[in-house]
Amino acid sequence: QVQVVVSGGDLVQPGGSLRLSCAVSGSPFDNYGMGWFRQAPEKERELVATFSWTGGSTIYADSVKGRFSISRDNAKNTVYLQMNNLKPEDTAVYYCAVDLRRTYGSTWYGEYDWWSQGTQVTVSS
Repeated sequence: QVQVVVSGGDLVQPGGSLRLSCAVSGSPFDNYGMGWFRQAPEKERELVATFSWTGGSTIYADSVKGRFSISRDNAKNTVYLQMNNLKPEDTAVYYCAVDLRRTYGSTWYGEYDWWSQGTQVTVSS
């Protein structure tokens, strides 16, 4: 079965940077939709970015546009979320998700079939 494993969460100061990793294994397809989501305490899960595994079709939430970016290492089946100029409001549990039914990521978290465990990102001085 598909496994999605996220790592890289940490405590960082405002203005700092952090890179999250999402490793995907077990997919029978060459391409699929993916998404990064986050959830802060007492808030709904929200979109960070959606994209396709092979690249392209990338959508960033307005709140992170220009600060966050996505890259990948195909040899490692790993996607990265580079987070720069972090703000306290970025504090949340971050999730990586996979949608095998599509070749692009949906902006609605309910479309995803496979989810990583969350990794905590805390931005504080």
